[in-house]
Amino acid sequence: MAKVDIRLPDEFQAKLSKLGKKTDEIAQKALQAGGEVVLEKVRDNLANVVGKGEHSRSTGELQASLGLTPVKVDRDGNSNIKVGFAEPRSDGDSNAKIANILEYGRHGQPARPFLKPAKKASANECKQRMIQTLEEEISKL
Repeated sequence: MAKVDIRLPDEFQAKLSKLGKKTDEIAQKALQAGGEVVLEKVRDNLANVVGKGEHSRSTGELQASLGLTPVKVDRDGNSNIKVGFAEPRSDGDSNAKIANILEYGRHGQPARPFLKPAKKASANECKQRMIQTLEEEISKL
């Protein structure tokens, strides 16, 4: 599965630790808000690279499969949300494989990156949206 990892700023993590019982609920809302920013940028970038080649065979299935996972807690206790592609495709191929080919290219097909540029372009806005959501939720306490 193609994915983008965004790490929480230290200041953000310090604020989270002060929230007590509501920490998990508020962290989920903040991660969801940040994930939506990244998802939108990935979606825009993907739309700009899919079907732009001379011999495009785009079905729209890759774009339709793009989405966010629910917030999950890993074995180290860290909450995370992932931007990625649902599987499988109707033709039996893998969306992750097709996304990888687009991102990095292959023999005879140039790379058309959309994930890495989305990560870079959305990082600051993602962090700001998470901080804004956190502050809004804290003010409700």
